[in-house]
Amino acid sequence: MDKKKLDQLILQMENYLECWKQFNHYLNLARGKKFGPEEENQFLEVKSVITQELELILSVIESGGPNREEIHSLIAGAPSLRSLSELNEGALRGLENQWHKIYIGWQSLLGQLKVQQRQMESKSMFGSLFGRKK
Repeated sequence: MDKKKLDQLILQMENYLECWKQFNHYLNLARGKKFGPEEENQFLEVKSVITQELELILSVIESGGPNREEIHSLIAGAPSLRSLSELNEGALRGLENQWHKIYIGWQSLLGQLKVQQRQMESKSMFGSLFGRKK
């Protein structure tokens, strides 16, 4: 992967992780039963973005991130804030644990991509210091 594509993927992953943070925020709203129609719509939008961006990211990365089935299972297990608010605490904790496992998996992948980015930058800087032409 060239540097430009890697930089774009890292930016996309960082934005994707923000959606995952929002998903957790909505889990907490459901737990507290403090949401209205607007939050319900926003939750559905976050789920849509997570699902669509997943396909874009998986089309670029070879391996390393959470798998599609894990993510689809979590998204399917959270159809709406209303339905989440009706779950017992154990079921909510289960979803939260599933979310956390996926979130950490994405963070790990982002870290690996940033290592690749730094390695590319180091090679580029090393080459320019010694007058190496491409």
